[in-house]
Amino acid sequence: MSRDLKSDFWKGLGDTRAGLLAAGGEQPVPMAPHADAEAGVIWFITAQGTAADRAARASGTASFHVADSRANLYANVRGRLEVSDDPKKLDEIWSAVASAWFENGRKDSAVRLLRMTPEEAEVWSGDGGASFLYEIAKAKMTGDTPDVGDHGRLIF
Repeated sequence: MSRDLKSDFWKGLGDTRAGLLAAGGEQPVPMAPHADAEAGVIWFITAQGTAADRAARASGTASFHVADSRANLYANVRGRLEVSDDPKKLDEIWSAVASAWFENGRKDSAVRLLRMTPEEAEVWSGDGGASFLYEIAKAKMTGDTPDVGDHGRLIF
């Protein structure tokens, strides 16, 4: 790997608008991640009673899947999901998008803040854009495999 894949992961995750969160053995659902590289966690806002909420209450495992070409990040992240009662963190990450899901906005009693602590991830990270297109064109001309970025397994 030519770059720091863990740094690329956190930067890309910070630029990611949505991915799929699978928890409690149920089907994955779209969720907006809020990356906190300094704390090494990913925050989510969900509603009481969802699969993610139930899994978090049982200190369950979860996986988060990202395929975001804009953020140049593709990843499968596995870790522990827990409910958090941190009102300052909830205020920090609350948005108009989150508010649209709750009748009473931020103060809705169904709002749940979840903290995912990654344990491991498989990550593909690249520069995207013009360099990606160049590598694809070069591979077509030379018959070589394109070098479109870094790939590896991270242990947190």
